[in-house]
Amino acid sequence: MLDGVKHLYVAKGKSSLHVDLTAERPSDDDLLGLMLGRSGKLRAPAIRSGDRFIVGYNSDLFTETLL
Repeated sequence: MLDGVKHLYVAKGKSSLHVDLTAERPSDDDLLGLMLGRSGKLRAPAIRSGDRFIVGYNSDLFTETLL
């Protein structure tokens, strides 16, 4: 799912986390922990735009990364 993705953005409420996958790629287990919700499914919304992957909702994050 992350093939070709260079930047992962994870939103949780009003906070967000940016992971530069080219410089500091965490383990697959750590990445899954960030992207999956309590139910074990991918958190919503999940948006891929070019080399960016955004998981979770935060309007400020959307403005920064998609516009």
